[in-house]
Formats: sequence, structure tokens, C-alpha cells
Amino acid sequence: MALVRLDVRGLADRLEEVLPRPEPGSEVTEAVASILAEVRRGGDEALRRCTERFDGVRLDELAVGPAERTAAIGRIPAELRAALETAHRRIAEYHALDVEAEGEVASEGVRVTRFSRPVARAGCYVPGGLARYPSTVLMCATPARVAGVGEVVLCVPPGPDGRVDDATLAAAVIAGVDEVYRVGGAQAVAAMAYGTPSIRPVDVIVGPGNRYVAEAMRQVSGVVGISSAYAGPSEVLVVAGPETPADLAAIDLAVQAEHGPDGLSWLVTWSAEKLEEIDAALERIVADSPRREALEATLASGGYACLVEGPEEALAVANVVAPEHLELMVDDARRLLPLVRSAGAVFLGRWSPAALGDYLAGPNHVLPTNRSARFSSALSTRDFRRHLHAIEADRDAIELLGPHVVTLARTEGLDAHARSIEVRR
Repeated sequence: MALVRLDVRGLADRLEEVLPRPEPGSEVTEAVASILAEVRRGGDEALRRCTERFDGVRLDELAVGPAERTAAIGRIPAELRAALETAHRRIAEYHALDVEAEGEVASEGVRVTRFSRPVARAGCYVPGGLARYPSTVLMCATPARVAGVGEVVLCVPPGPDGRVDDATLAAAVIAGVDEVYRVGGAQAVAAMAYGTPSIRPVDVIVGPGNRYVAEAMRQVSGVVGISSAYAGPSEVLVVAGPETPADLAAIDLAVQAEHGPDGLSWLVTWSAEKLEEIDAALERIVADSPRREALEATLASGGYACLVEGPEEALAVANVVAPEHLELMVDDARRLLPLVRSAGAVFLGRWSPAALGDYLAGPNHVLPTNRSARFSSALSTRDFRRHLHAIEADRDAIELLGPHVVTLARTEGLDAHARSIEVRR
């Protein structure tokens, strides 16, 4: 059996109580705190020790220089370069829509101007080492550039040979990354947050990672800005009806489990027959996968098949789980969209797999996980910009509105606030 069975029929009012929720565990919190403190004290040498300890490679030079990055473009296959450039263009086009216009409103002698400014320096974390994610380089760096960030920094774990692979470096060049460092894990987050002799601190850190990286971002929040998306291990919830093709639902459940440990793959359906069909299809996919052991381990800890009474209860489960990826793999999926309250991204129908959003649909694939979609959103240009306002009043405004300010200030016992108005009348 590939998926843990959950029957929640008739439990609509107890879903928060009965549905399982992953917890990071105190060992993660303590280990991350130790790494952050080590890097904060030890700087570059601490980064080298951590890289040797966790990635198995001793580095002399942390930075990947411009010549090495540019050379990577020439070494990658032409079709990969075309795919990266197409994805970059579509991501940039979508995120350009996300930059909010500046505006102004004036009434009763007061003019309020709304405007925004980009952060000066943004740090992008991209997983690496045994795998490579050039698409995540594009997803993190492109909206930073669209937002107008002055300097974009990339940290990625090195491979066993101490290098960063060509596809990742090529994506960095295409996306306009200024600095690349072969440093990963919680130590990379510490370096970008606190700074070291080689890596100057940034204003904002974005990007996905394992639970240690996600916990590190949580712990440094406040020292630097952290994107609203708590982007930890990958998640998917597939809503399936009797008409859902079992092989499509099964492969999409396997897609997210393929990312590695601690992820979640949920199947939610009101058809017991379809549940069995999809579960059997998933078992066949796992058995044939070159990453069988990893898939089995992820599904054993985070694979669930949930039986509900109907579509409405399926969406109620989805809203409690608040998955990173929500696939409504039913006919006329759009009719269920008004029921969605909490999800990182929604995919409608059988022809809209999460993998499309992972690469080049345009919206960001850095999405909230671990139920943080209840209060946060996908990575966007807003994560790289600060929204400000400027207030300008004239004497008439003080005469007209000042008495109300005085009343409110004195009500709150703030005499100097009130007097600052009175001396201007």
C-alpha cells in the first residue's frame, strides 16, 4: 500500500483535529541554532567547516567568479539554454504585472503619496549538491530583478567536486545574478543574514529548502526580511473524482514525493473505487522509478489517501492541509475554485500538472508549505519591495482636521501629540 488511508467521512467539523500535520521537531531547531551561531562567530572559515561537514567538500574559494558563470552558458546544450530563456521570459512577464503602481490621493488639505522602493540587496537560496534546480534560480532572481533590486546574490550547495553545475550557473547568468557562492544549508542562510568576510549581508532572503533551511530562515527573520512563503519540503494535494484518470493523479502524487524527504503527497477523493485505482497506479510508478527508495521513504512518512463525502468536503480538507500545490483534477474544475481558501498555487483540470507551474507557466514556484498558505502567498516582487507613504498637509488641513487629532490624542493620554497640533493652529 503506497498511501496511508484516512476516512474522514462525517468528520467535517473535526478536520483540524483529525488530519495529520508535520512538525519540524526540536532537534532541527537546536541544530539550526547551533549552525547560525557558528557562522556568526566564525565567518568564512565556519562556512568552509560546515561545507566540508555537510557537503563533503573542502573549499578554498567560496565565490563562483563571473568568468566561470559565463563559461557555463557555452557548455550547456542548446535546448537547455532555449528552455531557460523561455522560462525566464515568461516569469519576467508575469512578475512585471505584479509591480504595483504608485499613486496619490488628496482631500481636505492632506495629500498622501503612495510609493515603493526595492531593497538594495537580495539573497536567493537554491538547493543543490546531489540535485540541481536552475528553474529555482530563475524563480528567485527574476522577480528580484523585475522589482528593481540593486544586487542579487545566489547561494547554492557545491557538488562533490566543489563546483556548481553549469545549468545552475547558466540560469544565474540569464536571470542577471550578481554574485554566486558555493555555500548551502543553514550556514548559507546565516552568511546572507549576518555577513562574513566574503559574503556581505543582504536585506531579504528568499528561496526553498529542506526543513533545516526553512528553520534557519525562520530563526533569522527580523535580522533580515524573509519572503512570506515558508518554502520547506514539497507538497501536493490532488482532488480526484470518479472521472479522474488514475495514471495522471498517480504520477502527480509521485512528482512532489520525488523532491525528497519530509514532503507531502495527499490524495483526496469521494470515490472509494478511484482511491484504490490511483493507489495501485502509484505503487506501479514507485516500483519502476530509478528513485524508488527515496519515493517509498517520502510516501511512507507523508503519503495520504483521504476518503471524503463529496467535492465540498474535499475542499474543506484541502483548506486545512493548505498545500503548496493543489490540483483539482476533476471535470469543470473551475467550479470548485470559489471553495479554495488556502493553497500556494491551484492547478485546474487534468491538463494543468504542477510541473507546468514548476517551470514556465509564469507564476512563481517558490510557494508556502507546512500550512503557511493559510496566511502567506507565493514569492512575488512584493517580497523585494518596501511600500512607503508620504503625507503632506497645509494650514487649512490643520484647522479642519486638527481638532479631531487633539481629541484622539488626549483620549489616549498623549499630551505632546495633541500639543504638536495646537501649536500649529
